[in-house]
Amino acid sequence: MKFTTVATDAFQKFQLNAGIILTQFNPASPTVDRSKIFAATSGGASFSATPEFIDFGEDVDNVPANTKEMKVLQSVTAVMSGTLKTVDTAVAKSLMAAADVNTLTGKITPRADLKDADFTDLWWVGDYSDINTDSTDGDEAGFMAIRLINALSTGGFSLQPNDAGKGDFSFEFTGHYSIEDMTILPYEIYIKSGTEAIEYTYTAVEPKGTENPSDEGWYEYDGQNYTLTADTTVQSGKTYYTRS
Repeated sequence: MKFTTVATDAFQKFQLNAGIILTQFNPASPTVDRSKIFAATSGGASFSATPEFIDFGEDVDNVPANTKEMKVLQSVTAVMSGTLKTVDTAVAKSLMAAADVNTLTGKITPRADLKDADFTDLWWVGDYSDINTDSTDGDEAGFMAIRLINALSTGGFSLQPNDAGKGDFSFEFTGHYSIEDMTILPYEIYIKSGTEAIEYTYTAVEPKGTENPSDEGWYEYDGQNYTLTADTTVQSGKTYYTRS
């Protein structure tokens, strides 16, 4: 037996490409609204969720360090960082953490105080698994998504122009707890493999008396679509199908 092998489902578990940063994303209906793209990135984005622990047994005699019953998760620091290549007033305002925008003049004025509206969710979404494109036949693309909750810029506004090139806007956003519910950690992760549409075959059957086709899983064909029939009486002259 050789040990230098990979699992048979390895190609179904790859995270692919750089991904994008969005201001809104719905994992239950995973489509990308281009108007919700935060900005173009360079080199992808980095994310880390670092836990901080308290060890109540570390200064107690006869209790070894890292005793699981004495360990408490104190908090998690969730950070997303990277480099942006595009910027507008909304992005600049976010990078400045606390600021106000004059939409008429385009002026962005920094503020000395934080407001609740300065905290907002950010999403990183990337392709996942060997099925990563949608199609018209019902296939669903796989995705991996990270939601940074109550994100606030903690890296400041940083611009590095390049000679005969594009400027780099460094970013660092940190997720935050809310006093409304301190049990909610400042990030979530979603991983969903791509799925291929199931193709069914239909077999014609003859109607028999007064039966309920829906009980038998029978379908009626209108020339374009198969529809589950809920009629209590099977009409003579109609053709019904079983699905398998």
